[in-house]
This record gives sequence, structure tokens and C-alpha cells, in this order.
Amino acid sequence: MVTRETILERLASVAGPDGKTPLPQSGTLSEIVVQDGKVYFSIAIDPARSMELEAMRRAAEEAAASVPGIAQAIVTLTSDRPAGSGPSAPAQRQPGPRAAAAQAKAAVAGVRHIIAVASGKGGVGKSTTACNLALALARNGLSVGVLDADIYGPSMPRLFALKGRPQVVSGRTLKPLEGYGLKVMSIGFLVEEEAAMIWRGPMVMSAIQQMLREVAWGDLDVLVVDMPPGTGDAQLTMAQAVPLAGAVIVSTPQDLALIDARRGVAMFRRVDVPILGVVENMSTFICPHCGNASDIFGHGGARHEAERLGVPFLGEVPLHMTIREKSDAGLPVVVSEPDGPHARAYLDIARKIAAGLADGAAGRAAPRIVIE
Repeated sequence: MVTRETILERLASVAGPDGKTPLPQSGTLSEIVVQDGKVYFSIAIDPARSMELEAMRRAAEEAAASVPGIAQAIVTLTSDRPAGSGPSAPAQRQPGPRAAAAQAKAAVAGVRHIIAVASGKGGVGKSTTACNLALALARNGLSVGVLDADIYGPSMPRLFALKGRPQVVSGRTLKPLEGYGLKVMSIGFLVEEEAAMIWRGPMVMSAIQQMLREVAWGDLDVLVVDMPPGTGDAQLTMAQAVPLAGAVIVSTPQDLALIDARRGVAMFRRVDVPILGVVENMSTFICPHCGNASDIFGHGGARHEAERLGVPFLGEVPLHMTIREKSDAGLPVVVSEPDGPHARAYLDIARKIAAGLADGAAGRAAPRIVIE
């Protein structure tokens, strides 16, 4: 049986970030997780040295993979340093915190902007919103990809009606699947739909890094990332690993959801990611029989919260059976009913997001997944 101590013995041959101290004694190693013949861990570094320390990361992977019984090692470079706290420079040349953070993060080749669609809690329709917003951005003339970063509950395979495994195009680089003209990558393409993802933090972080950086995205104007709910490892990995162009926060109007939406806004602000705006989902229920409107979850709460927090309010999407039925069938309303009122709601929001990207700084951004 492979033990943590055995892996640490092999890692002792690798020098840590300072180039002298053996990695196990450097104080930079995360928890080491071994599962199904694979080992996962991360190394904390100064993000400004990410390119310089890539050789160290590869050496650590090779050392860990050399342990008998280990088929693969997945090692990532991470940083807990607050965004923008880089080395000092002369005052007249010092970049702002957001610019400094962006410079320290490695972009994803070919991807111009990366936006995170997030929510403080589950059940608010975040994935459906991310899917339709991506399609709406494409209808606005942009080349768009979608990354399903919700490792524990991937929804994009169902929303885009996609099945099958990505092909390996070279080395460890995967070719994303395509749905409705968009490039899509999800952990759901690599595991059975009903499989439980019993992964700890380092494994989730590695998977997200891999799907960002070892996927042949090609040239994209926007990569829409469907984030898992909450403010945990996945969100921090995205914020620290790539220069996010901004975040879209999805919430329902009710107070319980808005409490968690505030946490989402606060988290992205804490790591210096611009807030592109707030979407009020399930805003009003329209009865399919009589056409009357009912505010099941309240109405206007997200708008008021956006005003209170000083962030843009992007728009409202109603609670309607058509959106639910089309989503379950893999026929998002933006493509199945492109001229309908629900598609128009997403298109209006997408136009505001595109305008926000045009006004802000460009961003680029993607784990290492091996098909066995």
C-alpha cells in the first residue's frame, strides 16, 4: 500500500521553491492525497514565479509517479498570497493591484476573456444561466467556450445534450466536445453520470487546472466557467490561477439566497476579481395557463442588493416551465426558442456582460485529466 511517507521520501530529491531546501521540508506542500493509484498535491509558490518553477513542478510529478503502485501524479502550483501584493517597484512604475495580479497569472493560450458564473449557494439555476448566457454571447458575435468547473455536480453534458469522451489531440491535451457551436469541457464527460465524485480539495484544484490548461480551446473571445456553488477551493483556484476578466453572480430574489450572493461578491472582491454584475434568476413565475405573474421567491431582491453593493444589475430571468423543460432536454431556450421572451432575457444580459468586458481589462485562462 502506498503511504504518504513513501511519497515524501521520493520528493526529498526535489528542491523546493528556494532551490535548496528539499520539498518535504520547504513548508510549501499541501496535503498529499492518494486514491486509485493516483497521487494529488499542490506546492505553494509566489505566483510571479509560476513559469520559473514549472520545472520544479514537473520534477515533483516525476518523483511521486516513480513510487511503486502510483500510476499517475498530479501536482499543481498554488498561492495563498493576496492578489496584487507582488514585489515592490518604483512608485511611478508600480501597476495597480488588479494589473499586478493579472501579470502574475498565466493566461490560457488563445482565450481572450475568462468569466466565472457563480452563486453563493446551489439551487438558484446557475448552470442553466451559464449555459444560456454562453449561447447568448455567441449570438452576439463572439467565439465562446464553456468550462464546467462544478466537479461535484457537472450539468453541462445534460444542458448541451453531449455524450462521449474527449479525444487526446497531443500528449495530454484534450479536444473539447462541441455543442450548438460552442466548445465544452466538463468532468462529466470523463465519469459516469451517476458516479459520486468523492474528491478532496487538492484533487478538485488539480482537475480544474487541468481542464483549463490541457484542453485545445483554440481562439476564444470568451470562456464561460460554470463554477460550483459556494466560496471554497474551486473558486480560489480559479481566482488565483488565471486572470479572470470578471464574475457574474446568480441569485434568486429571496433573502436566503441573497445572503449567500453577498458572500460570493465579497469573495471575488477579496481576490480582486471584477464583478460584472448580478442576475436575478427565477424572478417571477408566469402561469402557463392563465399568464398571471406570481412572485414565488419575491421580486427585485437581487436588483436592490446589486444597488446596495455598488455592482451592476444585469437583468431578470423568469421562473418558467419552458426554461426547465428545454434545459432538461438539452435544448437551451437561446437556441431552441431564439426569438422567444426567455431567450431575449438572456440576450439582454449577455449584451451587458460583453459591454462590461469591453470596458474592463482583458483576461485569459484552464487541470490535467488523463483518459485511461
